[in-house]
Amino acid sequence: MTPPAAKVLIVSASMGAGHDGVAAELARRLAAAGVRVAVVDVLALLPLRLGSVLRWWYRTVMLRAPWLYALVYRIFFVSRRASSGRARGVSPLTVVAAAGLNRVVRRLRPSLLVPVFHVAAQAAGHLRSRGRLAVPSVVVLTDFAAHRLWLHAGNDRYLCPDAATALAVTAATGRPAFRHAPIVRPGFAAGGAPRRGVHARLGLPDGDRIVLVGAGAWGVGRVVRTARALCRPGRGDGSPESGRYVPVVLCGRNERLRRRLTRLFAEASGTETSGTEVAMAGQAVGAKGLGDAAGAVEAGGTRSAPRPVGLALGWRDDLPGLLAAAYALVDNAAGLTCREAFAARTPVVTCLPIPGHGRDGVLAMARAGVSVHVRRPARLLRELDRLAPGSPARAALTTRAEALFAAEPAEALLLRFARPDDAPVTVSRHSPAAARAATAARCRTG
Repeated sequence: MTPPAAKVLIVSASMGAGHDGVAAELARRLAAAGVRVAVVDVLALLPLRLGSVLRWWYRTVMLRAPWLYALVYRIFFVSRRASSGRARGVSPLTVVAAAGLNRVVRRLRPSLLVPVFHVAAQAAGHLRSRGRLAVPSVVVLTDFAAHRLWLHAGNDRYLCPDAATALAVTAATGRPAFRHAPIVRPGFAAGGAPRRGVHARLGLPDGDRIVLVGAGAWGVGRVVRTARALCRPGRGDGSPESGRYVPVVLCGRNERLRRRLTRLFAEASGTETSGTEVAMAGQAVGAKGLGDAAGAVEAGGTRSAPRPVGLALGWRDDLPGLLAAAYALVDNAAGLTCREAFAARTPVVTCLPIPGHGRDGVLAMARAGVSVHVRRPARLLRELDRLAPGSPARAALTTRAEALFAAEPAEALLLRFARPDDAPVTVSRHSPAAARAATAARCRTG
């Protein structure tokens, strides 16, 4: 039974929406189990508005100079010179984040600390290893590939998305690692969201095959190339023809990307749309859906296409329904949207991943057999054809992805580690060899 005084502090980060989405759902589940929960943003704990600067830098680089992030990732995130989670220097960012986290811990007095972002994991491990954090720290990995900044031997345990990641984490840190089921809202479960009416809301015929194209909350990555590949006209040379799929691009809060794609789709369908009319359509999309947007553009005096070749959406709150109605998801980051597609039994195909953790995560998901990675956009249509409803390939892919949910829920694992505020502190420090053996045994039986 959960100790009545248990309190869990979840440490997230407002980098996009994925980490905060995991934190919010985990907090909801723990609260439903009777646990007191607090969620803090590690970026808000940094002094001198450094967190805001880091968020701005990361977003700007991902949108305008992704090559620079790839270089930073290669040097600082996966460098072999400091690949171990056990012994290395402490970065200034870790020190200042740890100081802010320590203040919050002293004020809230949690019985368990749960970092869901790598900077938070470093800060918690730093405090724990120096005896300045008296409560256990259990890191919930939100990436399929655990780069070194997730790893710190000061943390007590790790919760990982699959067996391969758990084994890699234990090998690097010597700490116990556990598989856990993906943390997604219950509305994404297959059959949990209504499919009926989605096509009508988007202004599409019922028979159209919707292919969602994910770009995260910030609309990053080479999604324009992906959209072109999905709606390109046939060249008459035996190449795949367009028309079988309708790309519906989730642009997040990137209004510039949404406008660019709206123009691209209008040109591809032979509809001339002015900038003012694109803005009118965008307002209708945000308020009511694509069907109303099409009407807004037509009312402005444009020639509407008989059948859209693609749609560009802004931030959406109806993603469970969109995934339920989708033929497939094409993603570029291996983030939360992929887990939500797994829950909906919607096949996941990855293409043109964002650099760094996005690329590593995409490849790790493909190795786990829960997604298909397409190295060139030109092969997207062929791969989607192979995943037709009723095909063995589609059934095998979605079955492997669904099997991830057979692992123990993250909240159930965390409830084991939570203790009352007045309980004595006992810290388990397994030897690295014992931790590796225990993790391997759990992965075989789990």
